[in-house]
Amino acid sequence: MTQTARTPEARKAQWSAALHAHHRRVTRQRLAVLAAVEQCPHATADDAATAVRAELPHITVQSVYVILADLTDIGLLRRIETPHSPARYETRVGDNHHHAVCTGCGRIEDVDCAVGHAPCLTPEWSPGASRMTIQIAEVLYQGLCDGCRTAAP
Repeated sequence: MTQTARTPEARKAQWSAALHAHHRRVTRQRLAVLAAVEQCPHATADDAATAVRAELPHITVQSVYVILADLTDIGLLRRIETPHSPARYETRVGDNHHHAVCTGCGRIEDVDCAVGHAPCLTPEWSPGASRMTIQIAEVLYQGLCDGCRTAAP
């Protein structure tokens, strides 16, 4: 689901089909969480809850957490773990892209696969290691964005 449909109706149909494919009911809550994360890539659970509450004011933060976990488990969302930050979520899944985090302001940007094929990195196994088939490699780039670099004294 890396490429998302352009219109709200097409996105809803795409998400509904994906939910059905994973034997999940299509609910307003699930669709609202997907829309919130798509509108705010790299959203925290609190960001998603705030956005969802604009549409569904009575949804609890706990419900949003449960939905985020479920959607991540079935592969409709990707959970991103960055240093010194709560978990973040995005709808860009299935392409093994990476992330760059500004150590000044905390902004996160997507970075396409370093080599062009998943999992983009081939490990060098230590002697005696039990090898495994690598399915995904996560790279986290850290540095200063242009804004923070020019603002630095």
